Amino acid sequence: MALTKTEVTDKIEVLENGTIQVRSAIRIMENGSVLSSSFHRHVLTPGQDLTDQDPKVSAIASAVWTPEVIAAYEAMLAAQEAEMN
Repeated sequence: MALTKTEVTDKIEVLENGTIQVRSAIRIMENGSVLSSSFHRHVLTPGQDLTDQDPKVSAIASAVWTPEVIAAYEAMLAAQEAEMN
């Protein structure tokens, strides 16, 4: 009757603008059966520091975040800021 708590990255989604949505599942388990689970989500933007990210997330970001994607994302942010001012 051992209880364990595990956290796994269970969903990684890349959006059209290059942002990456990451969902982590936190599971409380007893003898291999899930008793409870909860989720935590965070978003990474193109060019963002990947320190402390799951290696799977870092690998996907490295493949997706080309210099062109990062430049397009920064241009989109600049256009949005100009529109607000």
